[in-house]
Amino acid sequence: MFSSRPSSMSSIDVQAQLPSVPLSISRVGVTGIEKVIRIRQNGSEQLFSARFECVVDLGPQQKGAHMSRFEEVVNEAIGDVVLGEAAFKAETLAEHIAQLVRERQDARRAEVSVEARFPEHKPAPVSGIQTQELYTLHGSAVASELGTRRLTGVTAQGITACPCAQELVAGAARERLAAEGFDAEEIDRIIAAVPVATHNLRGLGTLHIGCPESCDDEIDAATLLEIVEQSMSSEIYELMKRSDEAAVVEKAHRRPRFVEDCVREMIRGVVEAFPGLDDRAFVSAHQLNLETIHQHSVLAERFGTLGEIRRELATGVPTAEHTSRRAWLDGTA
Repeated sequence: MFSSRPSSMSSIDVQAQLPSVPLSISRVGVTGIEKVIRIRQNGSEQLFSARFECVVDLGPQQKGAHMSRFEEVVNEAIGDVVLGEAAFKAETLAEHIAQLVRERQDARRAEVSVEARFPEHKPAPVSGIQTQELYTLHGSAVASELGTRRLTGVTAQGITACPCAQELVAGAARERLAAEGFDAEEIDRIIAAVPVATHNLRGLGTLHIGCPESCDDEIDAATLLEIVEQSMSSEIYELMKRSDEAAVVEKAHRRPRFVEDCVREMIRGVVEAFPGLDDRAFVSAHQLNLETIHQHSVLAERFGTLGEIRRELATGVPTAEHTSRRAWLDGTA
């Protein structure tokens, strides 16, 4: 006959036991959580597919984190967002979850990141035909005893034209034109009038901005998208007529840019678009270009506080150290 008394095993909190090696863990949690959330964009609300990552710092006196609590917190927050009256921005949702995770896990620090794919409609450059473009919206937050800091960001695609190869092609073209009897002035006019060929790359630009705890500035994702797209040689469009294709190709070849140029243009765009943003704000610009004449890809990145960046632009003196994302989110820099 079985006893009705509950098994003693059901009351044991294994995660709260001492670990065999008393060593703290920098990050432990769950990743790849997929949910549907409501995000406010351009004054309207839409449902988007999103991926979450939730982690905490684990002390040396605790064997493991309570993994099910991460899912519970995310479900609770998503329920508020999807079913409730309020609508959250991605970074606000990340902040909300980070604070709940820290409380439920009794952790010193909790970090949450959200990535949501969302559509925007824009006209093709010449025909004006409406095309739907997909972008990625990022939201990140860290909750600690110092408070909560959050980042908002976007990822967009574009095209870049290689300046180096273009200069090589232009040099060869000048030699052939000279051999055909054109003088130097005529060659200059021809080169200026006709876009010079080069190899192209598809670029993926990602831009993040973070405000300190006391910052009330509103960071609009649409502004960030414009900065990212304008940093590359040209925007790209999923649906184009022939006239649009010609316009995109010519624009890209008249604005050749290295991967480094794209990052610098993104940073300049932030400085110009947000002149009143606090010097303590954080900026991160990352560009990945997918090569077409090589098997590798190329990347560039710049990060740091807005104060560091402004001083370097004003003085031309490189900043000795660039504040990292982790240091800024933790409030240690």
